[in-house]
Amino acid sequence: MADDKSNKISSTKRAGLLLRALDLVERWGNRLPHPFTLFVLFSLGVLVLSWIASSLGLSAIHPGTGKTIAAANLLDRQGIQNVITKAVGNFTGFAPLGTVLVAMIGVGVAERSGLFSATLKALVAGVPSWLMTSALVFAGVNASIAVDAGYVILIPLGAVLFAGIGRNPIVGLAAAFAGVSGGFSANIFLTALDPLLAGLTQEAARLYDPNYTVPVTANYYFMIASTFLLTLIGVWVTARIVEPRLGPYTGKGEKSLERLRSEEKRGLIAAGITIGVETVLLLILILPANGLLRDAKGGLEPFFQGMVILMAIGFLLPGLAYGLAAGTIKNDRDTGKMIEETMSTMGSYIALAFAASQFVAYFGWSNLGLILAVVGADFLKATGLSGIPLILLFIFVCALIDLFLASASAKWAVIGPVFVPMLMIMGYSPELTQAAYRIGDSFTNIITPLMPYMPLVIAFAQKYEPKIGLGTLLAMMLPYSVAFAIGWTLLLAIWLIFGIPLGPGASLTYPPVPR
Repeated sequence: MADDKSNKISSTKRAGLLLRALDLVERWGNRLPHPFTLFVLFSLGVLVLSWIASSLGLSAIHPGTGKTIAAANLLDRQGIQNVITKAVGNFTGFAPLGTVLVAMIGVGVAERSGLFSATLKALVAGVPSWLMTSALVFAGVNASIAVDAGYVILIPLGAVLFAGIGRNPIVGLAAAFAGVSGGFSANIFLTALDPLLAGLTQEAARLYDPNYTVPVTANYYFMIASTFLLTLIGVWVTARIVEPRLGPYTGKGEKSLERLRSEEKRGLIAAGITIGVETVLLLILILPANGLLRDAKGGLEPFFQGMVILMAIGFLLPGLAYGLAAGTIKNDRDTGKMIEETMSTMGSYIALAFAASQFVAYFGWSNLGLILAVVGADFLKATGLSGIPLILLFIFVCALIDLFLASASAKWAVIGPVFVPMLMIMGYSPELTQAAYRIGDSFTNIITPLMPYMPLVIAFAQKYEPKIGLGTLLAMMLPYSVAFAIGWTLLLAIWLIFGIPLGPGASLTYPPVPR
């Protein structure tokens, strides 16, 4: 009994230390300026750093091309002209901006017509609260099949879903964000990321073995297992750390949902029929070898590239069907007004996107991100480690680089040609190196202010807590990031120890061991 009591006290102390640490992160983080101001300061900082780095002659050799990457001075004549003349282009060309605004056209109609509310009422009837959390995290991890649409759709939906069952909507937002962004590489399906990374890995592998082939399914088994592991971890962190720390919601948002009314049931039936028709039409477009959403080689690249507009239509039409059947939409003016009202709520995000787009552009022009990636790769190579410790350190370096360079393909194009051949020489397959990279590239997404969708997540959170800041969000997401890092890395270690295949046609070793 004494031992049990001692263990409980020790556990309580550890929990208290964790909560105090997260509170400290939140307090210091919230002392930072407004996110818009923060991105402006980041942008100015990059301008100054580019001048300093250029003055010092900072450079690196690109391991793939052999060309010298020199730091570019953004405060010289050409740099200043680019800052001034390309500001509008940086903003309009900012990929998340178009993704968000286009998708929100459909989402806005589905939300304001009452489709979301009625769907949530149907979902929460008799469904246990713990299942909601697991379903939300699981859906988030698999949202990468829709490219970046998970950020626009699932994260705000997580908040609404939790509010509908009487739980803190910020907790729902956090759980969805953890799945969508922290578990970005994992999925039970093959996504557009698989062929993209496999192609880059194959090119890197052929620097050492000109005939090596990396299959698109190189990490498929491992990523399926990762999906379920991350779901379990996300549910545990939500239940044991995030929700107890945030407590019940005390804002003015809706806290509970009433029973479905007859008109809502009619609307759901109409929306369900519409979704069924949409699904059949989409399958007709993508399943046949000569489908309209397939390219000349039979690939699904047009489908993946059109995912955002397809998502917008996928929400718009059921929203219209629901509204017409339920009586919330009488004519086209009602629909237009719903879209206008939705866009009016995106003002804060649009402002943040402008500042963030300038920072991202400056960082790319300066070459500082690429140089950092190469320097990190050289450091890892110089450690002299081998085996599992090297793989673990490689994951850590990838995660560190991910804090500063968000694009998965851009990072891999730089560091892949260094580490893929190096680990092949040491007896590890390109497929294994790619799997380790995908881990390091994912779990820090949710704790870097430089992630392009971070301003959008803050904007969503401020609908429920207007005073929420970057510090609050980072403190809330840090437990997910740490837990994902530990659990995911241990899973890869188990894969190595027991020699489990990473995917169909993939090996853990080089040369591949015949099976």
